[in-house]
Amino acid sequence: MEYFSEKHLIIIPLGVYCPAINLKSLILAFIMGELMAFELILAAVCLVGLVIFVLLYVVMIYNRLISLRNRVDNAWAQIDVQLKRRYDLIPNLIETVKGYMKHERGTLETITKYRAQLVTGTAEEKVKANNMLTQALKSVFAVAENYPKLEASENFKMLQEELAGTENKIAYIRTAYNDSVLEYTNSIQMFPSNLIAGILGFQKKPYLEVPEEEKKNVKVQF
Repeated sequence: MEYFSEKHLIIIPLGVYCPAINLKSLILAFIMGELMAFELILAAVCLVGLVIFVLLYVVMIYNRLISLRNRVDNAWAQIDVQLKRRYDLIPNLIETVKGYMKHERGTLETITKYRAQLVTGTAEEKVKANNMLTQALKSVFAVAENYPKLEASENFKMLQEELAGTENKIAYIRTAYNDSVLEYTNSIQMFPSNLIAGILGFQKKPYLEVPEEEKKNVKVQF
């Protein structure tokens, strides 16, 4: 009886204890597995969130660069309109003054040459041609003072005013253009937008500057 009882006592504790160990291990394994799964899910969510954030940031910078570039292009388009307007006015001016300024043929030929360059070449070349054209026109208007009938001509006065008006508009828009170029240039050169600008192929835009020698008054000599 004692043997049976002793054996029984040994078996019972073992029978109770062993399942307890297995159950605890299973619970711990389950909990650890759940934690690892949760950590993996959390890491995946964080990674996806980071990727989405980066993509949104890239899109935001890209849209801003597009907006700034379009602003530059729009300012240039307005300058181009005024250059085309001057291009259209020049033949009327030459037709009006050529009957009076027979001895200033060289000046009129110079005006014709620079007129042709208003609609060809790069933006810098067009603006340079316009600057030279403006100086040549000043010569014509100065010489016109020697021809009272020409100065009194209503057609000549109208053309003079319109040409001066287009030049004033070009000067005003040029300032807006250069301001837009400055903002655009800063965006494609400053970190981190410069990385995106480089990858997506955003190029620098030229400033429209007037050289110092072209700002000086032209000395009229015939």
